[in-house]
Amino acid sequence: MVAAASPGEARLLCDQEHRMPPLLGQTLLTNATLTLGLLMTAALVGGILGARLRLPKVTSYLLIGAVLGSSVLGWVPKEHIEAIKPLTKLAIALVLFNLGCHFPLARVRRILGRAVRLSMGELLWTFLLVTVGLGLLGRFGGELGFHVGWEGALLLGVLALATAPATTILVLKEMESEGRVTDYTNTLVAINNLVSIVFFELLFLTILLLHGQLDQPPWWHFGRLLEDLVGSVSLGILAGLAVSYSFALTAESRRVVLLIAIAALTLGICLATSIPYLLAFLAMGITVANSSRQTRQVVAAVDSMNGLLCVIFFVTHGAELDVHQLFNAGWIGVAYIVLRGGGKYFGVRWAAGRGEEQPHVREWLGAALLAQAGAAIALCGLAVDRTMYMEAHLKDLFANVQTVILGTVVVFEIAGPLLIRQAVLRSGEVPLAHAIRPPGIGLIEQWQTVFNRLLLAVGRDPWAGRSADELRVSEMVRKNVEGIPHSATFDAVVAYLEHSRDNTIPVVDQRGVLVGVMRYRELSNALCDGDLGPLVRAADLMEPASRVLHPDEPLSRASTLFASSKDDCIPVVSEGGPRQLLGVVRRRDVLRLQVRGGGEGVTR
Repeated sequence: MVAAASPGEARLLCDQEHRMPPLLGQTLLTNATLTLGLLMTAALVGGILGARLRLPKVTSYLLIGAVLGSSVLGWVPKEHIEAIKPLTKLAIALVLFNLGCHFPLARVRRILGRAVRLSMGELLWTFLLVTVGLGLLGRFGGELGFHVGWEGALLLGVLALATAPATTILVLKEMESEGRVTDYTNTLVAINNLVSIVFFELLFLTILLLHGQLDQPPWWHFGRLLEDLVGSVSLGILAGLAVSYSFALTAESRRVVLLIAIAALTLGICLATSIPYLLAFLAMGITVANSSRQTRQVVAAVDSMNGLLCVIFFVTHGAELDVHQLFNAGWIGVAYIVLRGGGKYFGVRWAAGRGEEQPHVREWLGAALLAQAGAAIALCGLAVDRTMYMEAHLKDLFANVQTVILGTVVVFEIAGPLLIRQAVLRSGEVPLAHAIRPPGIGLIEQWQTVFNRLLLAVGRDPWAGRSADELRVSEMVRKNVEGIPHSATFDAVVAYLEHSRDNTIPVVDQRGVLVGVMRYRELSNALCDGDLGPLVRAADLMEPASRVLHPDEPLSRASTLFASSKDDCIPVVSEGGPRQLLGVVRRRDVLRLQVRGGGEGVTR
């Protein structure tokens, strides 16, 4: 027999039992904090190296995280990643909130019809190619590593629809892209993930029903799915209204705290009730876009904290990537990569051709939709957890699907940002100078900045005798500006102004030749006179385009023109013959480039 413990010994044992979990938790927290510091330091170094190699920041963070993770060095334990997960979930939630803030109903109505047509073509082609291709390939599964069968092919076909929202959106923001490919990409990311989530849940329930594994009647499960979707949207709308109402009443110094508080509460409710938080935050952003007069300030406040959170998200996500899973997926994984890529590309190309979209939309929109990660990983992981105690066939089915997703995401997350960058560059939706001179300052330039500051301190001018800027206008032109037709009605002019980021609008004829410019400040009187609507055309409101640039001119000429006018952009036209509109050079692009080239951080 074991002797009974004395009251003092019993109290000591009890105290030890209560102390152990906090000590273990404190140790884990300390180690996870050290890991977080290591990841962020590595991300900083990776970002500098990536800028040198002209890689998107997202790719740099993912690669440096993969090096530190289990695939290479193994310095980041999985339990530390789990400890950091709340921050990464908040990061992706805020990214989707930011995306929703760019969808006012006026803009949605303008592009929704065409975006839905493009999305239907892309989703249909992707689903059919992946499902049919893997279904046929699955017949030889014994020779190719493992078998997915037709059920697995259907599941992978639905998962292939999803596009990584955080990766895609942040690359577009980094490139500062504007234009149709950018607008369509933002819209299709939202549609793709919504369709993928809903159809995966429906297919999952159908498979369980066919195998007799439902613990409740089918209508109960489908009703629960509908309840989750409605609850998610409703929660997002309520959170968005809370932001719109309270943001203007809150002092500017406390607005970031307000947004974090509402976002954290919303995310916590979603996680506690198991409703889709991605959909909730998208609805939250759309609500703010349509109910707040300070949407731009809200987006700016989100951006101010999202930069840090997204660095944590991507470097942590990179550490989770397991290259070995790609080899485990075998030829099924290779086929999934090829078929999903083909579905996205040819689906968009087919739908864009039928809708008479512009050539650059047909060529490059599909490439901008290839990144895949969060939603697909979460869905198949949730399915594996749900089937843990079910029959072996179902467990193997979803485990194989998860293996394919975890393996191929390594390719899609590394290659995806590179393809997105190429898509907006080739579409002419970012200035060429952005690709030639990535944002940021290098190591040598930073030493030069410090040295220049020291020269200023002793009374010497380091810029004395410096040569003029040798950049050409062609390297700064924004090519995605189409101009407004000179025959456009007054209502069309107003609609154009509502969606334009410029206050100086090029006016073109039916051949795309520049015939004049409209300036917002001169239009203010006409905008206030409702009787002019039926009578006025764009040609009546324009002025001659006296200030224009040519592609081969030095950028210093643009600086001179901006110095002598208040225009925020100057049209760029072809030399010789008709002045074909090629795009515009914006004042903020020129100023930003001058600041970068003139020694960042130095004050004269």
